[in-house]
Amino acid sequence: MCGALLLGLFCGVVARMLIPGDAFRGMSGPMSWLVSLALGLVGAVVGWLIFTGLFGIGDDDIFDWGGVLSALIGTIIVVPIAGWLLKSVRRPS
Repeated sequence: MCGALLLGLFCGVVARMLIPGDAFRGMSGPMSWLVSLALGLVGAVVGWLIFTGLFGIGDDDIFDWGGVLSALIGTIIVVPIAGWLLKSVRRPS
């Protein structure tokens, strides 16, 4: 459990640093850390589904530190999608 949280936090923070101008830049404090954690955990699942589920590469553990690269790639995919969803929800109709 702790390993999954650390992996999610690591991948969320790194992915948010790599993507310029993401929708979550204005956040600070605990909310920013929680968003990074959630994005990292979702990204780890997406990375696992892509690499292990689709291509058969990697091991069967979703939140394993051996799959940090696939989790990071999954998080880099998730951050812009989550930002787009956040912007579309904030926009008044």
